[in-house]
Amino acid sequence: MKRVLIRSGKSPFRVATPAEFIQQDLIGTNTGNLLFSDSAHKMLSTPNTEVTSNGIRTDPSAERAAEINEQYDVFVVPLANAFRPTFQTSLDRLSKLIEQLTIPVVVFGVGAQAPADYDTEWLTPMETSVKRFASAVLDRSASIGVRGELTAGYLNGLGFRDVDIIGCPSMFLYGATFPAIRAAELTADSRIALSLSPDAIPVGDISGIARHAWERYPHLTYYAQNLTDAELLLWGDTTPESGFEDPFPLQLSHALLRENKVRMPLDPATWIDELRGYDFAYGTRIHGNIAALLAGTPAVVLTHDSRTLELCRYFDIPHRPLTDLPADTDPRELYEAADFSPMLKGHGERFERITAFLTRNGLDNAYQHGDGGAAHDARVASLDLPASMPVWDGSDDGQMRYRMSRLRELITAAETKAQKQAKKAGEETGKLRARLTAAERHAIETAEQLDAVRQELAAAHKQLAAVERRVGGIERRLLVRLGPAIRRRTRKLADSRDRKG
Repeated sequence: MKRVLIRSGKSPFRVATPAEFIQQDLIGTNTGNLLFSDSAHKMLSTPNTEVTSNGIRTDPSAERAAEINEQYDVFVVPLANAFRPTFQTSLDRLSKLIEQLTIPVVVFGVGAQAPADYDTEWLTPMETSVKRFASAVLDRSASIGVRGELTAGYLNGLGFRDVDIIGCPSMFLYGATFPAIRAAELTADSRIALSLSPDAIPVGDISGIARHAWERYPHLTYYAQNLTDAELLLWGDTTPESGFEDPFPLQLSHALLRENKVRMPLDPATWIDELRGYDFAYGTRIHGNIAALLAGTPAVVLTHDSRTLELCRYFDIPHRPLTDLPADTDPRELYEAADFSPMLKGHGERFERITAFLTRNGLDNAYQHGDGGAAHDARVASLDLPASMPVWDGSDDGQMRYRMSRLRELITAAETKAQKQAKKAGEETGKLRARLTAAERHAIETAEQLDAVRQELAAAHKQLAAVERRVGGIERRLLVRLGPAIRRRTRKLADSRDRKG
């Protein structure tokens, strides 16, 4: 039995509550991460393999590395856009862990993040970290699997040649078979699933596109994906009362949230199942649209950077550059212009490519060495997995105990922090008072010393005056005594000159 340790937020078989998802961040800040990690988990599940989730956080300690070396046969690391500055610290921790491992390490789906023009210049400051990571991985595997041609070229440029382009595992949730994409005729009654990315705001008018869409299609639902979105749906905020509004749906004051048209998927299985009930999906989220495609729902990606564009190009997913779209873009126009045949036609070849990558790295897959994932799917289907989170309306939704407990913890933590800060401030104040007292004492001593110096100086002045008086008296006495003699001498000299003359 090969023991596989996989980096993922959670096992596909773990049933977690919304509160647990948020408290433990089981989605790794973005629920799209679970889509590709669950697919990888299923892909690696064979009769001779035991797959265990390592969690999303990396413990690079020597103790953890020793445990992994002893308890597992291979460490599998599915990644997304890991080559980006905001992930550099996490990448370094992962490198530190891998460098201590003596078992094979297989990375697939990793990508470099850049603007839509593929300019990787902004990654220059983190080249050392990327080289360290790639070197550590390739010392323990035959090759590294990347998302597409951008990432392959980027790693090639850094001197790495053992690079395989394999895309993202999420597209292979059903192996060599991809669901047929349903035909649709979009009308005002159609159900539309929209996905939005806050970081796409500088690229195009995504807020305007969303606004025009929900005005035309009243059955539109915005599927959010970030941890911050989940927290907003669970906790709410006071923006309806404060009157604050933002064109992007990040507060309860936004119309989409006021009308309960926002959902936050917590599990890939229920996410995909929900999207089967929609007629069309589109937006800036790559995995939000992949989830729809896996549900057989037509979807179009609005590309705004390399991470979305690279995967769309590799998988032939219909896409449109966000920069080219006006705010009044109609989803129907996007759907009618989309062609899904290249994506479906090339899926088999792409599947062979990723399984060849696994074979090259000593890993079997469920589709060629197992039951095609049937046992995995049956087990997932038997679970009571959570549906996507709606907007909390203030009623008891089963999470009230968590909210109250969490508030108490936050208040206690705030009080503890305040007490520590007060104690620290008190200690600092005490130190300052001690320094002030010492300074005052020193000032008094200095003043006393200065007064003594003044007294000594005054005494010296008196002594000097006395000396000056004595000298003056001596000078006068000398003049009195010597004056007549000097005058006589002067007269003699004068008389002597007269006689000689």
